[in-house]
Amino acid sequence: MHQFPLASEPAGGIAGWATSLVDTMGGPGAGLAIALENLFPPLPSEVILPLTGFAAGQGVISLFSALFWTTLGSVVGAVALYQIGALFGRDRMYALWERIPLVKVSDLKKTEQWFVKHGMKAIFFGRMIPIFRSLISIPAGLERMPLPTFVLLTALGSFIWNFILVMAGYLLGDQWDLVESYVGVLSKAVLVLVVAALAVAVVRRVRARRADRQQDRVRTDG
Repeated sequence: MHQFPLASEPAGGIAGWATSLVDTMGGPGAGLAIALENLFPPLPSEVILPLTGFAAGQGVISLFSALFWTTLGSVVGAVALYQIGALFGRDRMYALWERIPLVKVSDLKKTEQWFVKHGMKAIFFGRMIPIFRSLISIPAGLERMPLPTFVLLTALGSFIWNFILVMAGYLLGDQWDLVESYVGVLSKAVLVLVVAALAVAVVRRVRARRADRQQDRVRTDG
């Protein structure tokens, strides 16, 4: 198996840890890193995925292997959280979440509210929003979303997110770490789109309710 050139190999931190996994296990190592990123949101996919793309560009693993294993890892990690949500139930899930370091219960609440409102869209688009991409699996389990539907939407949404970041690392080469800086802009853009979609949905509902009230008044007056 090829290894990273010593001059460009990350030495420590999350990048160093991910590098050692890919060096030791190849594509499955990248998949394991992303599965753990789903289970523990503070692990940054914007570091792990571009680094995996860089590894593919260096010949450590193939590009197909990078995309396949990271997407599989995303699905495995998401299904694990789905099952936790389904088995624990809402009260025990929140009690457990309070004990996990570096995560916020408020984030889980917001994610659950978003899922209740948007269901399948939340699973698909949520895979492209940091923090939400991991947490969205839990309310899907709490609400017992059909597992085949959940897996399909997770795989599609995760593949898009993984493809963008892996290819960025692949194309940037030893400047793969620039992705971490620029992905914040991408994440904010996606978040703005989601917020805009939510705003449009709210406006439509308000207008529909007003129209219904006016119709009721007309009928009452008539």
